[in-house]
Amino acid sequence: MHLSSYLALPLLPLLASAYQPPSYAGYSLLWADTFSGSSATLPSSSNWDIINRNIGVNNELQTYRADPRQIQLSGGQTLQIVPWRDSQLQWTSGRIESRYTFTPGAGRKTLVEAEIRFGGNDISHKQGIWPAFWLLGQSIRTGTGWPACGEVDIMETVNGLLTGYGTVHCHVYPGGACNEPTGRGGAINIPNQGWQKWRIIFDRTSSDWRSEHITWYMNGQQFHQVRGDQINDAGVWASLAQKPLFFILNVAVGGDWPGYPNGNTADGYGSMMEVGYVAHYST
Repeated sequence: MHLSSYLALPLLPLLASAYQPPSYAGYSLLWADTFSGSSATLPSSSNWDIINRNIGVNNELQTYRADPRQIQLSGGQTLQIVPWRDSQLQWTSGRIESRYTFTPGAGRKTLVEAEIRFGGNDISHKQGIWPAFWLLGQSIRTGTGWPACGEVDIMETVNGLLTGYGTVHCHVYPGGACNEPTGRGGAINIPNQGWQKWRIIFDRTSSDWRSEHITWYMNGQQFHQVRGDQINDAGVWASLAQKPLFFILNVAVGGDWPGYPNGNTADGYGSMMEVGYVAHYST
């Protein structure tokens, strides 16, 4: 992954409160989950498919559980995804996938974002911990394989390191338009493990798909952009920016990218990902 230059985003919230989707000038809020509800309960099954199995990808260790121990409402309008290691050294964690889908509209800008923080364990105790906020193409649910379905990673970080990554995966594996398995990515330094806003904007205001683009931001600071002409294939670009997508929130453990936990890796709330809201807007 390469590090893109940082640019300021001239998009400021008109009204904001803790863990609530802000209002943005020129944008309408179309969908959000603010994770309200009683503590130690599961998130809404109307909004989310709560994964309850080992999905067997990336050589990850965890089995996802549909259990409040691994994924719960905090009672303070947040969602907590918590990895745990049992007495046999087996890992469990949480993953949810939205039932809601959206398609970036032609002639419009589509904004999606979440407010996220990480548990307070020191970085030295997070080897193998892999939180993520991302999108997959809805076509994967109807038989299209990966990466042809399209994947847009809004935020990933590994091993507690204060670096956030944004990436697209597409086309074919290996190689292809997205250089799989690496993908086309950028990165940004994260100031601390506290609350940050992670956002992407799909800009389809151009009449030419080659000029359409997806741009990544942390706290309003641009750190990556992918354009249609870089993908250079109309059908592949459509899988990323013109077809239905759904949200995923998860904390993986181990795998090809972060490597595996070591003797210092801690489980529990200190290694969690906490989410204040997820929101979808459009002009």
